[in-house]
Amino acid sequence: MTINLFQTAEYRALMREHILKTITYLFDKEAEFALACEIKHLDFNPPLPKEIMENFQDTVLFILSGYTFETATVNEHFLTFEAGFGEANFGSHVTVPLLAIRQIFVGENPIVINMAQPEPKMEKTAAKRDPRLAPKKSSMEALLNNPENKKLLKKKK
Repeated sequence: MTINLFQTAEYRALMREHILKTITYLFDKEAEFALACEIKHLDFNPPLPKEIMENFQDTVLFILSGYTFETATVNEHFLTFEAGFGEANFGSHVTVPLLAIRQIFVGENPIVINMAQPEPKMEKTAAKRDPRLAPKKSSMEALLNNPENKKLLKKKK
């Protein structure tokens, strides 16, 4: 059986530490940077209006400069910052699990590339905050979640 080396707990810990140390280094040097992140793992507080969320792709690029850079903080699991979105500059506090960061750029140069996915428990935590972020279920799982549907399937056997 082949294991996916990039999804092991050991590799996730290695990447989380690498991302943390890289961001900390950039903060220490006051070097502005950009992040490519998977939107499904992010938390916005307050939540972004629907019309703004609809404009995002699966991966979104954030440029941490100016006020956004000044408000940014990092800990061993999350990067947080404040940003404005859309024409009205709708303000929201963004929480990014470190492993949801796919790439870090300084200027046009990618300095970190992350192949690890956030831990499933991080996805569940994000899903509690916003049900749209819940991992997708198969149609059969969704069907069987309703007890009435289970009864109907048993009758057909």
